[in-house]
Amino acid sequence: MQHDKVLILDFGSQYTQLIARRVRELNIYSEIHPFNKIPENIQDYKAVILSGSPFSVRGEEALHPDLSQIRGIKPMLAVCYGAQYLAHFSGGEVAPSNTREYGRANLSFIQKGEPFFARIKEGSQVWMSHSDTIKHLPENGILLASTHDVENAAFKIEGETTYAIQFHPEVYHSTDGKQLLENFLVNIADIKQDWTPDSFIEETVEAIQSKVGNDKVVLGLSGGVDSTVAAVLLNKAIGKNLYCIFVNNGLLRKNEFESVLNQYKGMGLNVKGVDASKRFLDALAGIEDPEKKRKAIGNAFIEVFDDEAHKLEDVKWLAQGTIYPDVIESVSATGGPSATIKSHHNVGGLPDFMKLKIVEPLRAIFKDEVRRVGATLGIDPELLGRHPFPGPGLGIRILGDITAEKVRILQEVDAIFINGLKQWGLYDKVWQAGAMLLPVNSVGVMGDERTYEKCVALRAVESTDGMTADWVNLPYEFLQKTSNDIINKVKGVNRVVYDISSKPPATIEWE
Repeated sequence: MQHDKVLILDFGSQYTQLIARRVRELNIYSEIHPFNKIPENIQDYKAVILSGSPFSVRGEEALHPDLSQIRGIKPMLAVCYGAQYLAHFSGGEVAPSNTREYGRANLSFIQKGEPFFARIKEGSQVWMSHSDTIKHLPENGILLASTHDVENAAFKIEGETTYAIQFHPEVYHSTDGKQLLENFLVNIADIKQDWTPDSFIEETVEAIQSKVGNDKVVLGLSGGVDSTVAAVLLNKAIGKNLYCIFVNNGLLRKNEFESVLNQYKGMGLNVKGVDASKRFLDALAGIEDPEKKRKAIGNAFIEVFDDEAHKLEDVKWLAQGTIYPDVIESVSATGGPSATIKSHHNVGGLPDFMKLKIVEPLRAIFKDEVRRVGATLGIDPELLGRHPFPGPGLGIRILGDITAEKVRILQEVDAIFINGLKQWGLYDKVWQAGAMLLPVNSVGVMGDERTYEKCVALRAVESTDGMTADWVNLPYEFLQKTSNDIINKVKGVNRVVYDISSKPPATIEWE
């Protein structure tokens, strides 16, 4: 089945992935490409959205897209930087704003009878995020909406299906943002809403069958949502020809290796568990730098996985649980304006000696879509509701060098924290939680004795996609009990702190 597609050109905004996700929530397929790498098959896209950007259209570093195959040919929606680009380079004027236009605002004027604003009323809240503002509209620009501070909040170009807005409809703070996107994509661009979990499963299973045929496929399971959904999809497509390997890297949560293996067996997946804890800990001995730890863990995994894969005969394919944000970030790092924060462990990280072809059933979808697909496949909600857990596991939650004793301490601490969240009914209210073992010893008193032991930090955040995150205001009573339990039950810890940093500027993990 051929789906209508929307092309999103990325100018480096932190919100670009949110635009794609909002479009997909309308059951419309969307793809993100760097602004300077427009796909050659542009005719395959029914509409184009230009994202925001940290750059200014007035600066020497302004980003210039080639819109010659798009503008006036395809329906186009320009958001923030895109809107200012259209104005500045098409006869309008963009100038520094007197006040930084950031945060909530309300539409004070909407052009009556305008389909772009159908079912949206004056007073509707929108989210602004720019330091420049459009002083004069471009040639043939028609004003569509204003706020009290921003006169040219929205406009269209006469004679084209081109619309532009100086606010962000993709963020939750724009209360009618989804409606605005629907007005543009469905009512104006005439795009069909047929991108659903059911259609994705059906098409992905068919694609795997035609791509892989009767070949054998090996998949490294992690116990997480992505690799599990990938495994179930592959199992649905090729059955007994799927071989799953679950490696214990010695950096999993307490008892996780055994419990996850049991869970997979109950799902009818063909899984082999490999305990390689010692190999990983040996590879990590004495390494303190976070990126070097990630590389050491990644390399050890590849070696263990390769050893096990060689024990299987005639395996032709390697399956991975790569999801769309991994793909976008890896592309942006080389071809787009977004910065690389840290290396991903499963995109382009395979060495030449693994002469296997790659199959990635989830590479087109976001995390929330993975969960929806998993639910449609009938996977246990408890498994789908699991918090994200980093590939390097506790290896990046132990700051500094890693030893078996530090892993033991952190596993005990983490188990008390996570089990406590579940017992208090808080686990599902948190997007991700975990404990960090700090390279700090602090003075304490236990009984009549002075102690000099480890400090741990607890972290719990709420988020929709991990791109931004706020720390969770957990009840004091819960934190008090958790702290007491950790200090009383975990030998080697005498101090517990709670991390109240949001992302940005902090990251979710500490390393």
